[in-house]
Amino acid sequence: MELISILIVILIIAVVAYLLIKNVYPQIVLLVAGIVMLLISIVLGDRELVAQNPTGFIGFDLFSILKESFSSKMAGVGLMIMAIGGYVRYMQFIGASEMLVKVALKPLTRLKKYPYLASVLLIPIGQFLFMSSPSAAGFSMLLMVAIYPIIVRFGVSKITAVSVITACTIFDLGPGSANVNQAAAIINMDVISYFISKQLVVVVPTTLVLMVMYYFVNKYADKKNGEVTKVEIEETGPGIDVPVFYAFLPVLPLILLIVFSAFFKLFDPPIILNTTIAMLISMFVAFVIELIRIRNIKKCSEDIRIFFNGMGSVFSTIVTLIVCADIFSRGIIDLGLIDSLIAGSQAIGVGSLGINGIMTSAIFGSSILMGSGNASFFAFSPLVPDIISQMGGSEAQMILPMQLASSMGRACSPIAGLVIATSKMADISPFDVAKRNLIPLSVGAVAVFILNAILL
Repeated sequence: MELISILIVILIIAVVAYLLIKNVYPQIVLLVAGIVMLLISIVLGDRELVAQNPTGFIGFDLFSILKESFSSKMAGVGLMIMAIGGYVRYMQFIGASEMLVKVALKPLTRLKKYPYLASVLLIPIGQFLFMSSPSAAGFSMLLMVAIYPIIVRFGVSKITAVSVITACTIFDLGPGSANVNQAAAIINMDVISYFISKQLVVVVPTTLVLMVMYYFVNKYADKKNGEVTKVEIEETGPGIDVPVFYAFLPVLPLILLIVFSAFFKLFDPPIILNTTIAMLISMFVAFVIELIRIRNIKKCSEDIRIFFNGMGSVFSTIVTLIVCADIFSRGIIDLGLIDSLIAGSQAIGVGSLGINGIMTSAIFGSSILMGSGNASFFAFSPLVPDIISQMGGSEAQMILPMQLASSMGRACSPIAGLVIATSKMADISPFDVAKRNLIPLSVGAVAVFILNAILL
């Protein structure tokens, strides 16, 4: 019976992967797959379906569980992610995001004599900026407008320029990321502590590794393919008409969360903000600043609808995906795949480190196949507490490489939104960009796994 359950899970996961590759709506794919697995587990007698508020009929209990998942996610991580999405949308609307990019990237123009050095220095700068934008595709397109013409005019190929721009989104970091909030919630850690004490410890040295890899891989490939045509640099950038200090607004929530966090304990008695509150405070501050600048209360009041529309948009895309992935992962657990994986790992003596490697590799590969870091991470991350309860070890050490691998795999996928969008703007093949990213990011994924095991 156990073997039958495992084969069924593997078959369903394969079907899910195929449908996601075919761009079938991921929420319904994960939800239906999860419900099917829960039903099969009941028929096979593997697990008993338990709802917090049973209806008295097991068929209805399936949807009671779905309702409970919506309730729990909406009250916590869901509301947080919606507030983040609303604030980011508002920052883009008022021009603050573009101003931040313009200010941060201006120093790169001084390195036009060293094109490949300038291109890899874009990676850490872009990664910092990406923390204020949860949309990898949207942020990459902003960089295509702001910095792509400059990098190409320095003397690198179109593929090199696009590859380093997509590399700016390879790590989902900080409180602005849905994946980060999901990871922190699963291991019961506040998002700033997770960001500073876990993510940065591994990401900073890994970024150095990736910069070296991108430098040599891109330089070698450009030389081999003869793709570079150098022209004189021209000062270009996004056309925006807002004060320079608007660049401060997109990072205001991060500053608030760091200053008023349990990690630093700067105040006695402590003053602690969570991400949702920080986003709401920042939204109000931005609204007041806009009101002072424009001096038109009617227009500013209408513009603030962008914030609330953004919240609704994130609910329909990210929050619903979290809920459906939660049902999917519960189906995997109830059919016993995790139990079997753990038992097999114990039998061959690989331990929690081996399981971590398997899960990280699975998420990296899934992100490439699905073109989505969120879909792969939300599907597999809820399995971590169950694995740790049976195997022991650190939940943070288990989930961190999985979370980082999800966004790294996304940049290697020719069907990922950011790869397609940036490739189209540069008039090159998304498969060429994905291929160029594959070597540096495969090495980077290995570096994340090793550094995570050593440093955490």
